[in-house]
Amino acid sequence: MQPNQMQPMNPQQAQPQAGAAPAQANISSQPQATAPMPRQEDPSTTQSTLLISELRDSMVIMKDGSFRAVVACKSINFDLMSEQEREGVEFAYQNFLNSLNFTTQILIRSQRIDIGPYIDRLIELRRNNDNMLLGKLMDNYIDFIDILSQEANIMDKSFFVVIQYYTSKEQEKAMEESKNFFKTFSKTKAPTVTRIDRATYDKAVTEVNNRVEAVISGLFQMGIHSVRLNTKELAQLYYNFNNPDTAVREPLGDFNKVAHLYVKKGEKEEA
Repeated sequence: MQPNQMQPMNPQQAQPQAGAAPAQANISSQPQATAPMPRQEDPSTTQSTLLISELRDSMVIMKDGSFRAVVACKSINFDLMSEQEREGVEFAYQNFLNSLNFTTQILIRSQRIDIGPYIDRLIELRRNNDNMLLGKLMDNYIDFIDILSQEANIMDKSFFVVIQYYTSKEQEKAMEESKNFFKTFSKTKAPTVTRIDRATYDKAVTEVNNRVEAVISGLFQMGIHSVRLNTKELAQLYYNFNNPDTAVREPLGDFNKVAHLYVKKGEKEEA
């Protein structure tokens, strides 16, 4: 709600009329308030450079109208396998790649682990322990973990498979040819609304689901367990990517308190 402001006065109405009392000086000397100018989006903000339009139905809708799905994978220890097991995994991986008729992206992400909550839990257990010997051992262990976390970065690796879908072959070819790394740093245009009709969207949902099932089935043949990320997990993933330092201290909010069925790019509120 806008604060109470003085309405601009018509010059003709400001002239004194016959028989009317002259206006007081303290009112006429005050500057008249003007309507606020519409705020323009800053092209240098991070939000203006994002290529994501919406997150809906466990999919990522890009600004160009294409779709993405992300599958999280568990790792396997290839070094500890026998020679026969390694050959089986390599053969299954070769068959998996040959069976794909669409573009996929394998993503490996390294993220620093915040062990602060783990140390706090150890301290709480130490306070509730009455055994002196066990308490002494816990104190040494807590000090060791604290020093280790300060001297070395404890990292965790995550593995993902990104599945792409374009509404037409011409669109996919045009996007592949127009990719340019330096376009991200160029001046961005005003944000546009991505419009997709219901028939195209339903077809994209079906096609993306089929591709996800094909990828999960192919990974299972190699002994890799995988799961598709839902809307909440996708938002958490992109939040951690774009805010690597902030995400450790300020995790994303609880999605159970969100009333919307999908996550949409926010809009600036007028002051």
